[in-house]
Amino acid sequence: MSEYSHLPSRPPTNTGASLPSISMVKIGGSVLTQEQDRLSTLLEEHGLEYTLDGEHIRWLSSNPNHPRNWRPLRKIYDSGLIIILDLFTTAVSTAGSAAADHARHEFGISRTLGVFIFVSVYLLGQGIGGIIFPPYSEAFGRKKLYIISTALYSVFCLMIGLVPSISGVVVGRFFSGFLSAMPTIVVAGSIEDIFNSKDRIWLIFTWAVVANMGLILGPIMSIYIIILLDWRWVFYVAAIFTALITCLLFGIRESRPSLLLAQEVAKLRKITGIDTLVALNPDHTPDMNTFIRVALFRPIKLFFTEPIVFLVATISAIAFALIYLFTEALPPIYEQLGFTKTTSSLPFLAIGVGLICGLFTRIIDYKTIVRYQRDGKTLQPEHKLIGFSIGAPVLAVGLWWFAWTIPPHAQGVSWIVSGLSLVLIGYAVNEFDAVLAGYLADSYLSYSASGFAALSLVRSTLSAIFPLFAGKMYEGLGANLATSVLAAVATIFCIIPPLLTRYGPRVRACSKFAKYSLKVYQESGVDKDGY
Repeated sequence: MSEYSHLPSRPPTNTGASLPSISMVKIGGSVLTQEQDRLSTLLEEHGLEYTLDGEHIRWLSSNPNHPRNWRPLRKIYDSGLIIILDLFTTAVSTAGSAAADHARHEFGISRTLGVFIFVSVYLLGQGIGGIIFPPYSEAFGRKKLYIISTALYSVFCLMIGLVPSISGVVVGRFFSGFLSAMPTIVVAGSIEDIFNSKDRIWLIFTWAVVANMGLILGPIMSIYIIILLDWRWVFYVAAIFTALITCLLFGIRESRPSLLLAQEVAKLRKITGIDTLVALNPDHTPDMNTFIRVALFRPIKLFFTEPIVFLVATISAIAFALIYLFTEALPPIYEQLGFTKTTSSLPFLAIGVGLICGLFTRIIDYKTIVRYQRDGKTLQPEHKLIGFSIGAPVLAVGLWWFAWTIPPHAQGVSWIVSGLSLVLIGYAVNEFDAVLAGYLADSYLSYSASGFAALSLVRSTLSAIFPLFAGKMYEGLGANLATSVLAAVATIFCIIPPLLTRYGPRVRACSKFAKYSLKVYQESGVDKDGY
């Protein structure tokens, strides 16, 4: 039996965050007091302390094992690798459009059915995976899921290319989409694990730019692979690349703080022999039934009961799905402007330029945080909505501009004019994605992955639907009027930023879940200043 095993498992509840150094009761006299001091010292040596209520053990803010305190190179490797993985899986999702255009002749199916199988099925699978993976990773850890999901992703991409039937494509695209939810959705939770609020501005921006760059690189990549080789090689390349990424993922570390804390406390129980030492772990799920009842349905509950999640998920999803609509709409428009079948996807690069322009908004965000930190003021999530406030009107202007500088009503206008409007659209889409993602992360903190799961479900559903009606919409209404409909919706979005800025704090104050998330975050012992 350990020398500590007869000690109480926690200090009296009216104490501070560490064990008392003087005897509160006369049990065992000074011997007990000394051993309490030794246990308190042992906790400090392990970078741990008791919560204020004395019920649980939490991190010390200086603990080097907490992901927020990892070395920079470790953070760069882990976050960089999963962001690159997200880039590629996102590119594979939009690559399906070009693959469908060529594969449909082989399988004897219509263009719409081909888009459904190669694009929509993938995205519907991603939506389902986005509900399952985030809460599972919060409860049981992220590293193993990254490795397993990426390895299986490679297998199913290989299946699409090898199986000579439409059923093989359906199965392969559905499950590769399902598995793609791991990097696409959980990466936001991983970033929240590793980086504090100030650093998250740059990481969320980088992630949004890279992921959205995948959206525009997918059509370009697939066209050139198909022209040089064959549509099946789009998926062979995907299988090879993700197999290599799987090997590299063995080098990352588990980043879920609650899981790592539970491991630290388990070591402490073994050293002290005190079996009743309990880690502060709001993610604890004792069995699968509890996981299904609580964690799995949490994203759905958040979407329907949290106004912020509902609003952010819907608006961000519409902006994101716009790119999938453009994979069908843009190539025919630019073929009319003189582009070839191969080069008609190159205007997507203009959207990419717009994505990079978001760097200037992130500089403004960073200066805002530094100013609040310098002045000792509390930084609210609404203070970082500047990019959304700018992006909403820019998206409307960009779409109206594009709508009336393209054929058939705008004849003789250079493709450069409409290309410039795509830069504005790219900038705005990235602001919607990055800023609203950051707003969810700041509002729901440790449970941001569940908030992103709700966003993912809506985004995947709309992204699956938009390409299906894009062709008929642009043929029926004409490119000018069809884009004007999108521009009108974007114009309505312009009223949302001031509403969130003014009423966001009040809505969060009324949210039991947002308040609980903040409490858990503050009790974690890390980044107590909120920056």
